[in-house]
Order: sequence, then structure tokens, then C-alpha cells
Amino acid sequence: MRALYDQFKQLLELTPMDFFREQHDTINWDVRILGILGQKGVGKSTLILQHIKRAGNVDESLYVVADDIYFSAHTLLDTAKEFFSRGGKYLYIDEIHKYEHWSREIKNIYDSLPLLHIVYSGSSMLDLKEGGADLSRRVVEYHLPVWSFREYLNLRNGWSLKPATLEEILQGKVDFPYGAERPLKYFEDYMKKGCYPFSPEPEFETRLRQIINTTVEVDIPKYARMTIAATQKLKKFLFYISKSVPVKINFSDMARDLELDRDELPKYLEYLEKAELVSVLRMKANGDAILRKMDKLYLHNPNMAYVLSGERPETGNARETVFFCWAKQKYETLESPVSDFEIEGKTFEVGGRNKGKKQIEDVKDGYVVKDNLEYVFDNQVPLWMFGFLY
Repeated sequence: MRALYDQFKQLLELTPMDFFREQHDTINWDVRILGILGQKGVGKSTLILQHIKRAGNVDESLYVVADDIYFSAHTLLDTAKEFFSRGGKYLYIDEIHKYEHWSREIKNIYDSLPLLHIVYSGSSMLDLKEGGADLSRRVVEYHLPVWSFREYLNLRNGWSLKPATLEEILQGKVDFPYGAERPLKYFEDYMKKGCYPFSPEPEFETRLRQIINTTVEVDIPKYARMTIAATQKLKKFLFYISKSVPVKINFSDMARDLELDRDELPKYLEYLEKAELVSVLRMKANGDAILRKMDKLYLHNPNMAYVLSGERPETGNARETVFFCWAKQKYETLESPVSDFEIEGKTFEVGGRNKGKKQIEDVKDGYVVKDNLEYVFDNQVPLWMFGFLY
């Protein structure tokens, strides 16, 4: 236990406090069991450690990483009991998806230590019913997305730009400090490496590639209990997607091209989507249909497109990828029957400098989203402004 405390204090000393993601203040940190989920590398660990420092209850807190060697000889439940007996009140468990039967032990901690608060972080693919312990009635979970363009600007420049609603963006009411600063000056760098807080690091591409590889080779196979052979097929599927996005989803054609079993592909796609390596654009359905047919397949964010392709991705694909990445964090974003995307009845055609209005000229509420604009003009909206949605 002493080793855990020492490691916690060392990590706390190294945690920066100069920049907080706004999501910190939307989280109800007072609930008894709190889950913070998100893709590997988006800053979940930093957010938790920053909260501990800001809350000022360090002496009553303990932060552990679930795959620490300590847990090869100790259980989470026993650790929680010892921590509580020493006066502990707040137990923070990072990377909980790496701990076998995690949900069952969290439930046992919840039931046996009613005065202990638990915060855990983990992969977006975590299933609350994993291991047979249904935590859904007990836990409150929050999702931490990749960094938006606005957050990237704030982190990079020390700014405090505010988010905008969809309606504000369509009117050009975005909190950007024009004048000497120009948004397009920063946009290309964001597309390459701005989705993650470690963007300033010189080895950004190597680290992001490691994150993707670990997710595909370790996290998903552990979650899905895959064999080595199945893992290789999953990697083959992801490589196919990275070279083809956006992919019109046709499992029969994909199975033929990949020489894989057609029945395996939907399950692989489900794992990749849950792990936030890919995003699936679904078709608009009539009535209140819950299940929407899958239409197109994108990589989760533009940084992945640069890293996985090994070269500059096709410009049109990159534009659609980043628009979808941002929009789906705040709104239900669907395939448009006449254009690229539909959000709350509004149609969006995403393109470049020469993109015209032809596809949406008969659409009542249609917009052209362009990557070379600085300001809104008529129904033409700059792509970068959608990076202020959160």
C-alpha cells in the first residue's frame, strides 16, 4: 500500500494545473460511483489528477492504475478496504478496463463500503454488465471526447475561447480573436495532431500509432476475448478502412476484398466503433426508429487519418472526417439523403474552395461547409467553426 501512495504523490506533483478542460466542471464528482470513459490518450488521467489537486482532499484520496503490478497480488476490493480503514474517502482507479472482472469488484466495493467514493476511468468500450455485475443503476458515466479545435487553440495559445451552439456557428457568432490572428493559420496543424493533448510532443505520430496498436492488439481482444487469429483479422480490417475512408458499408464486398468471413465483419466493426477508432454514419430513418442502417464508415478523427495512411489523406475525406468527429459529440448526425450530413433537419454539404450549392439548392435549410473560409457568407460556413461546438 505504501508503494501506491508514493506513486500517487509523485504523479500528483507532475500534474499541470495551468489548463483545465471544461468537461471537468460538468461532471458531478459527488456521486458515489463515477465513470469517466474515452479513447486512450484524450486526457482522462490528467483530468482526474487535476481534480484531486483542485479538490484539496489529497490526504483522503488515493489514485491507482488498474494494471499496476501491485494488483497481481492484491484485489481492488482488498485495497479499497485497507484504504478505507486508514481514513480514505476517495478512491480513483485509472485504466480499469485492464483489470479482470472489474465491474464485479466495483459492485462489491460499493455494497461493502457505503462511505467510500469511487471514480474510475477506462476505455469507451467498457460494458457496464461485463462479468455479470450490473452497475447501470449505481454508476454515473461521462464521456471525454478528443480535443476540439477550440480546445486546441486554448491549450496552444493560452486563450479562453468559449464554445458555440450550432445556430451561433451558422450565424458566424464564434469567439475567435480576429485581427492579427487568423483561424486557418492553425487549422492544418490541428488536422495533423490537434485532437490530443500531447500534440506538442515531437514524437506525436509515434505515440498515436502506439495508442492505436495497443487498442487493437490488447484492449479490444481482452474485451472481446479474441484469439490471436481474430486479432490479426481485426488489424487487417482497420488497415482496409484507413486506406479507403469514407467507406460505403457493404459487408459482402468488404469480406470479398479482405478474404474474411462476411459474418465476422459486423462484430469487428462494433468493436472498432466502441473503441473510438472508427465512426459509423447512419441513415435517417422514418418515425422513431431506434436502429438506423449503417451507411458510411470514417476513421474517428483526422489525426488518425494522417498516422494510419502514412501520407497526407485525401482532402475531401479529411474534411468529412473532422466535421463528423465534431458534430456527433453534440448532435445526432445522420447521413443526408441529398448531401453529406443532416443535423436537426439541416443539411450540410462539406467541400473545398470550389464547392457549389447545386446539391442543396432545392433544400430549405441547406449549408455548404468549406475549409478555406474565415467568415460565414450567405449559406457558406467555415469548416473550422464547427470545431467550436464543444
